[in-house]
Amino acid sequence: MYAIVNTGGKQYQVAQGDRLRVEKLEGNVGDTVELSEVLMVVNEGDVKVGQPVVEGAKVTARIVEQGKAKKILVFKKKRRKGYKVQRGHRQLYTALEIKEISA
Repeated sequence: MYAIVNTGGKQYQVAQGDRLRVEKLEGNVGDTVELSEVLMVVNEGDVKVGQPVVEGAKVTARIVEQGKAKKILVFKKKRRKGYKVQRGHRQLYTALEIKEISA
């Protein structure tokens, strides 16, 4: 059994026991999170596709980690003008462990 969920503006395929990193969600390590925006659920050949979401479906996950991703450097330059800017960015993320998919 697996599901397609939408969180943080991205779509993820999840199954029970999977671990994935999503955009930062509020909560502490060990808290339970419900992802209610389920777009599709597949259970042994039985496919439920939402219009746009599957009614009554939810994915329950546990927060495993809250952290920051690796630094990404952004460098801007204009030739012959002496303009150079270097900035760094570290995106916040939440690591989830999928506990249950209910449809």
